[in-house]
Amino acid sequence: MDRNETLFDRAQKSIPGGVNSPVRAFRSVGGSPKFIDRALGPHLFDIEGKRYIDYIGSWGPMILGHNNPIVIKAVKEAVDKGLSFGTPTEGEVLIAEEIKSIIPSIDLVRFVSSGTEAGMSAIRLARGYTGRNKIIKFEGCYHGHSDSLLVKAGSGLLTFGTPSSSGVPAPVTSDTLVLEYNNPEQLKEVFKKQGDEIACVIVEAVAGNMNLVPATQEFLDTMRELTAKYGAVLIVDEVMTGFRVALRGAQSLYHIEPDLTMFGKVIGGGMPVAAFGGRADIMNCIAPLGPVYQAGTLSGNPVAVTCGLATLKEIQKEGFYQRLTAQTKKLVTGLGEVAKKAGVKFSAQSVGGMFGIYFRGKCPTKFNEVMECDKDQFRTFFHAMLDHGVYLAPSTFEAGFVSITHDDSVIKRTLDAAESAFAEVKKVHG
Repeated sequence: MDRNETLFDRAQKSIPGGVNSPVRAFRSVGGSPKFIDRALGPHLFDIEGKRYIDYIGSWGPMILGHNNPIVIKAVKEAVDKGLSFGTPTEGEVLIAEEIKSIIPSIDLVRFVSSGTEAGMSAIRLARGYTGRNKIIKFEGCYHGHSDSLLVKAGSGLLTFGTPSSSGVPAPVTSDTLVLEYNNPEQLKEVFKKQGDEIACVIVEAVAGNMNLVPATQEFLDTMRELTAKYGAVLIVDEVMTGFRVALRGAQSLYHIEPDLTMFGKVIGGGMPVAAFGGRADIMNCIAPLGPVYQAGTLSGNPVAVTCGLATLKEIQKEGFYQRLTAQTKKLVTGLGEVAKKAGVKFSAQSVGGMFGIYFRGKCPTKFNEVMECDKDQFRTFFHAMLDHGVYLAPSTFEAGFVSITHDDSVIKRTLDAAESAFAEVKKVHG
């Protein structure tokens, strides 16, 4: 038994499931998780010293690669001043100004510590602003684990959401409508029947928690038109996509202007920072200016916002996103070619620095198509890649992430590993 397995055994005696976030437990792929000791550039190193090419990137934030020297220097200087004060700091103002200067739809921004907090707060704000209760979310989109969002779709078009987690009372989700992603006609029908009761629509313009599934332009345009017509708030969840698929996020790729936007991941540079922001008339409803209450002891932590601000400065350097997008595209194109050569049914796509891989002949456009992907083939592929030193997300439902440090040599080593991994898939599954 190696040290990873030994430590996982220990962890399960003190931590539920041995992990502090479910996907880390490897339950969907089998085996024991790797305990990471350190990281540098595009690489992770486990507690046994084995090196892996990292395509998780802390689930998105490490767009500069691990241990970027400029970011680390800024964080060390901030640490020397103190870890937390519970008071306003200049750093909060600086990062708020930076986000406003980059994202045109942001007038005001409020910082929190997690994407879940951002989603929960944005929905509360939308309800407070509109005086309505109903919200619309889409099947396969994840906006954090707050109670009203932990729902699954019912059997009928207008079936109210029912809880998909124990501990969530049914009345909490009774005002949550779950619709099909990339289905504009269904959205039109719901607004026609209940538009005056809908407080907000919340959506990932590029979904990242049913693997990578981009929205269609028609879907988002329809959503923007309907929310404006009926006075509902459009919330675009850019926790994953913000500063990741493009400098100005997915909203810039689709040319839509949300009323509110959620941010996370990249804005913290690897530290726990998230935010929500948007139109001033809506944001002014938040306490202390308005009646919608939201608070957080560690929100705007001085060390965390310093890390985030340093990251935001670096990603604005000339040519950054062109290089990041090109390397990600090179990866998915190469994987597709290797899979085809091996005779494995496979597809892949990317948006900016995010990518999706699917054991399915065609890239999915909605949740039910994602569910058609061959999970057994993915498990075989995942472990074969891990054995060859490539760390992918341990779930067929998670997107992957590339950093600016994933150069041609790293991509080549990944594709070399994939040749062996696809051969193993073909051998085991035919």
